[in-house]
This record gives sequence, structure tokens and C-alpha cells, in this order.
Amino acid sequence: MMVKIRGISYSVETYGEGRPLVLLHGFTGSAETWHPLLNMFQSCQVILIDLIGHGRTDSPADYRRYSMEETVLDLHALFKELELDKPVLAGYSMGGRAALSYAVRYPETVSKLILESCTPGLLSSEERKKRQQSDKELAEMISEKGIPHFVQHWEEIPLFASQKELPEAIQNRERSKRLKNNAAGLSNSLLGMGTGSQTPVWTGLSSLHIPVLLICGERDEKFCRLAEEMKGLLPLSTYIKMKDAGHAVHVEQPQIFGKIVNEFMNK
Repeated sequence: MMVKIRGISYSVETYGEGRPLVLLHGFTGSAETWHPLLNMFQSCQVILIDLIGHGRTDSPADYRRYSMEETVLDLHALFKELELDKPVLAGYSMGGRAALSYAVRYPETVSKLILESCTPGLLSSEERKKRQQSDKELAEMISEKGIPHFVQHWEEIPLFASQKELPEAIQNRERSKRLKNNAAGLSNSLLGMGTGSQTPVWTGLSSLHIPVLLICGERDEKFCRLAEEMKGLLPLSTYIKMKDAGHAVHVEQPQIFGKIVNEFMNK
């Protein structure tokens, strides 16, 4: 269904009944990211949201509308519209940054938090400027050369190297999802909501008194290091390093990922 929130039409999918579990996809993803895992979450109501610029949700022309602050306000209004009572909020990569930023801003509205391959942002202004520049270059590539060229480039970055070992059918499935995005949405998402543009939320971790599950793949050393740092600051956190997985644990080890999420929800 489409839900109008603060001038933006958001695509929302809901499945099942029970405790609400909201799943937020990563950059180049959509609600489809989570479709292969739906049969694992049968004891809860699953809510899948296409974030701004992705999937069937609107892709406005002004990149400032994609900022993390605007996204958090959109999610807050959307949860109210859907009448969600303290959902479990889960996110992967960009979706994890959105979930964490939301929970830091509105901790009383979330019961638990699940963060897969997530960062609270970049602390130094120098790091942020450097990342903003690289995101700007990627955004220009998307605008000038189109989605197919960008997707081919995106799949070759070291972060996703472990996915090359997946069966070809799964690689093709993931590629086809990425190719469904539009150039304006992805480029503006990078400019407005990229890691370099986001206000870091490290200082908010210590005051987040809800259970948090941190998941990373052992082959993704950078994000495992970040998860360990976050665990040291979060009052109620569980950290799981997944064997035989890289950045996208839910793609590379879906059965184990689903089992861990279910166990955490039912604790």
C-alpha cells in the first residue's frame, strides 16, 4: 500500500499478525530485500518500508529531503499513521543507520533494536567531508551513466566480495532488485542520507536503554570493529559475529540470520 507522509508517498508492505517487526533495507535495496526471509517471521507482524528514493516510494528532486533528520521524522509520522505500538525496529546498513538514528531520537517508541552491518556515523569532520566527496562522485556516476553501469560498479566494491561466492541464481536475484531503482532516487539518497552527510549518533548510544542486537559477518572486518565499539557503549546489547558471511548477512546466511532475529524478538 501507499501511505502519504509529509508530502511523500511511501510504499509499505505488511505481512502476518502479532508483535510488529519493522525491517529497513540498505542502499539500492527495497522491501524486496526481505521477501526471502518472510517465512521465518511467522509469529509477528512484519512491516516492510521502501525508504525515500528506493523501490516504489517517491524520489523527490531536492536531495535535502533525503537527509537522515527528514527520514527519521518521516518514520515517526509513518509509525503513528500505521498505529504501531513500540515495534521491534531492524535495519541493514543504510537502513541500520536510519533505525539507530530513529531509536536515539525516539527511544520510548521502540521496544528493541536490531542492527545489521551498521555504523552510528563518522565522528570527525574530515572523515565526513572525504565521504561526502566520494558519495558525490558516485551520485554523479549514477546520474551520468545510469543504473546498470552503477550496479555493475557497486557489485565490484570490496565490501561485497564475499557475495561473489553465492550461487549464481542468488547473485542474479540481488542484481535484479538493484536494477529496479531509479537514478534520481539513488543519487539523491547518497547526497542527502549518505554516511558523510549524516549527523553521527555515537553520543546517544549510552542513553539508549532498550535491548539492541548487533549483527555482522566475520568477513566484514570494518563493520565488526564498529559493532564491538558500539557494544561497549550500549547499556543492553548483544553482539553476534556470523561465520561465513560478509556485509549482507541476511543474504549470505539467511536461515541463521532469521533464527537469531526470532530468538532475540522472543527473549
